[in-house]
Amino acid sequence: MPFDIVRNDITNMQVDAIVNAASRLPRVGAGVDSAIHKKAGPSLLAARKEIGYIRPGTAAITPGFGLGAEYVIHAATPTWIDGAHGEAEALRSAYDMSLALAAERGCDSIAFPLLASGNHGFPKQKALQVAVAAFSEFLMENEMQIYLVVFGKESLRLSEKLVHNVACYIDENYVDAYEQTLRPRYQMSRNLEMSDVCMASMPCEESSLSLDEYIKNKDAGFTETLLSLIKKKGLKNATVYKRANIFKQHFSKLINDPNAKPSKQTAIALSLALELNLDATRDLIGRAGYALTNSSTFDLIIRYFIEHGQFNVIEINIALYEFDQSLLGA
Repeated sequence: MPFDIVRNDITNMQVDAIVNAASRLPRVGAGVDSAIHKKAGPSLLAARKEIGYIRPGTAAITPGFGLGAEYVIHAATPTWIDGAHGEAEALRSAYDMSLALAAERGCDSIAFPLLASGNHGFPKQKALQVAVAAFSEFLMENEMQIYLVVFGKESLRLSEKLVHNVACYIDENYVDAYEQTLRPRYQMSRNLEMSDVCMASMPCEESSLSLDEYIKNKDAGFTETLLSLIKKKGLKNATVYKRANIFKQHFSKLINDPNAKPSKQTAIALSLALELNLDATRDLIGRAGYALTNSSTFDLIIRYFIEHGQFNVIEINIALYEFDQSLLGA
């Protein structure tokens, strides 16, 4: 998938470019900056000194030297004051410039830490919101694998309120599902007995259709329905697969095979890209053999976002990551 979240040491990422939360001055800072310089070796600091001062909100690029990445992009980020001094705009500029530098060098993959959320004191939720916006916009216009590399889930909470609301939604619907399973057994048995009586008293009706004819009358499959929805909504294929966090090659294989069966994560991502309501989502993914139930945390999170009219797959993936669920896309 073009956007992915990984729990790793960023210096171990095998990508074309690693983004460094760099010191503005040509020296080795703390945290990510220190770890990157340590693994890259002294040549990185020498190259960094040739660049000199990096203004907050901008970035510069050097070779990766001893790292597994070909390039290191040194992003200088703002220090958080109170949010009223252009901090978010400067941070967004650092992301945009880092991505632009990677694109100029022909990079196919790039790994970011959550910039500015450490020593520069940027509130993690605000820092993450800026990152999501930057990645979402960039991926709508470019083909690149973006990794957000974190050490733990606590750094990826998009919104305390959102996480709380999703958790409450899951709890409430899990209760509903649980209560449904506790219906008195005698009622279920009674329903079965009545059904047997009714069936015994009803004359058998012979179908006029053969099995082959039944099969020929089947509904449109997932691919056919997907293409029909794309056309109906007046969208371009590229818009849909990019919104869905799906690579172009994977999408092409899917739409060129009328019998293709996507994964559940891919099917749902495509329904979100089309901004389908809950009923339409259930219909589309049902054509690939999937359902949304009250007994799955993953399903309930998807339902929550659809019911609240929120369809950004990157944001939804962060919520899924928070609850230890599989991410959307392919």
